[in-house]
Order: sequence, then C-alpha cells, then structure tokens
Amino acid sequence: MSSKDKKKQLDIDFRYLRMAAIWSENSYCKRRKVGALLVKDKMIISDGYNGTPSGFENECEDENNTSKSYVLHAEANAITKVAKSNNSSEGATLYITSSPCIECAKLIIQSGIKKVVYSELYRLDDGINLLKRANIEVIFLEV
Repeated sequence: MSSKDKKKQLDIDFRYLRMAAIWSENSYCKRRKVGALLVKDKMIISDGYNGTPSGFENECEDENNTSKSYVLHAEANAITKVAKSNNSSEGATLYITSSPCIECAKLIIQSGIKKVVYSELYRLDDGINLLKRANIEVIFLEV
C-alpha cells in the first residue's frame, strides 16, 4: 500500500470512529457510552451501542450504579445484528469507541472480522491481546 493509500485509509478510519462515537450517544447507559460500526466493502453493514437486550427496560445500571449483568456491549450488539441480516461479517472492519473485552473479542474472532479500530482503551487489555493472537489487525486511534 502506498503512503497516499495509507493516508486515505487512515482518514477513513478516523471518520468511521467519529461516526461510532456519535452512534454511542444512543446508549441509555449512564456510566459509559460505547458505539460500534461494522464496515465491509465501504458500506456500514451493522451498528451497535451498549445497552439492555431488546424488550428490556432502558436502564443499564442498578441502584448501586453498577452495570446490570445482562447489558450488551456495543460490539456484541453490532455482531448479533448482522447475524440476523443477510450480510456477512467475514472480512469486515469493526470500528468501536472502546477496546473490546475478552468476551467480545471471542465474538469478533468467530464472526470473521479482520480488523478492529478503537479510540479508547478499556481498563483491561486481554481482549486486544486475544485479537492479536488471532492475527486480527488492531489499531488504536485517538479521536
């Protein structure tokens, strides 16, 4: 890839990350809002933000301000949403505002996503380490 092509791809990566940040505003979670976009062949094929499962109350935290155990992460929402569609995540890129946890990293690996771009480090890095072990390209960009 030429330096011009690398610069163009970097510009695209920044744009999708900014879009994921805007998408995170849809979350009802108070402690932390996370957004994700799944992109393939220059098209957004899925999106997600952290929150409760469909049909549940839109309250992510309990009375102690702790996240409820059944809150879904943004990347899990994006991956399960694409699974319900006619699209495939094979070879796609996941743009997410926070690095994935270990459980979401497993979903990313199994769904065939080839690249993960994130803009904020989660408190644990085991998800990132697992993605690298699976030879998934992982890129951190500050937006």
